[in-house]
Amino acid sequence: MPLELFFDLVFVFAITQVTALMSADPHWDGVARGLLVLATLWWSWAAYAWLTNTIDTEDGIVRVAIFGAMGAMLLASLAVPHAFGDDAVLFAVAYGLVRIAHLVIYSLADRADADLQHAIATLLPGTLIGVTLLLAAATQDGVAQGALWAVAIALDIAGPYIFGVSGWHLAPAHFAERHGLIVLIALGESIVALGIGAQGVPLGLGVVTAALLGLAVACALWWAYFDVVALVAERRLRAEHGVAQLRMARDSYSYLHLPMVAGIVLVALGAKKTLAHVGDPLELVPAFGLCGGVALYLLGHVAFRLRNVRTLSVRRVVAAAVLLALVPVAVEIPALATLALVAAISAGLIAYESVRYADARERVRHPEAAQQA
Repeated sequence: MPLELFFDLVFVFAITQVTALMSADPHWDGVARGLLVLATLWWSWAAYAWLTNTIDTEDGIVRVAIFGAMGAMLLASLAVPHAFGDDAVLFAVAYGLVRIAHLVIYSLADRADADLQHAIATLLPGTLIGVTLLLAAATQDGVAQGALWAVAIALDIAGPYIFGVSGWHLAPAHFAERHGLIVLIALGESIVALGIGAQGVPLGLGVVTAALLGLAVACALWWAYFDVVALVAERRLRAEHGVAQLRMARDSYSYLHLPMVAGIVLVALGAKKTLAHVGDPLELVPAFGLCGGVALYLLGHVAFRLRNVRTLSVRRVVAAAVLLALVPVAVEIPALATLALVAAISAGLIAYESVRYADARERVRHPEAAQQA
């Protein structure tokens, strides 16, 4: 685990770079580029989450190899601000090194395991095609460049869905914990964005209030995941076996955690712009980031629950709808007021769930006491 957390520190920087990329170009095309970069970086991290869930990271050779992958990930992260411009080739090459290193390290994990070796081989075509398309995208600009990026990411991510997950190995508790930590890291980035947004701005009452409201939103997002959802998901994953368990891990964690992380990054964008201009209305894209980011995060939770326990969280769907409906209002009222409304909706949802489902929550959080009762 220490080496995995060390690896995650590079991903922390990558998320910060994505927020900076979108903040520097707060328009729809800038957000689209940021989300494309985030999806690429996320898939790199997800690949290593599976890798370190299988191999012994304390092995000397593995440790050195992961250090090398960290170096490539750092280069990719450094290239993020200009990944669609001057540093497009650097980003594509660094990303390719990260992905190829992953497959090479994985292939050394258990060379006698024919099923695992076959599973690793199924990832190779999508990885190579994806890297090639990113290199081709470096020669283009505009819509053509974005389209090549989208196809590259789609092919790479679709590999485990098209070819299946047979042959992979999973330690479910450890796997769930790793993804919980990455959600925590993303939430940390939203708090960092508050600090960056406040730089160079006098710390008056409005800025202080906005900072505390931004923290309240982050706390609500934390509660929405870690209070019950993470516990139920981990137990559900441990209850499955074989291919069914691997599919659940792929769908619930590798796929459905991406919109959660993307939502948090969008919230960080909106919060950063709010702190810089608390008394002015937000522009449309930052307003969407602040309101729509929380909505996307909640909808990711809805899909996560549907996949795990086959039930629909109507209250979170309603909260997401209300937040999206707030976007047109957000461009007309002060940014501080918008942030206050987002905080109120987020905290109100948590309060309602805590009171309305208090008994069920207690059974989930303290199952031993529930069984004794």
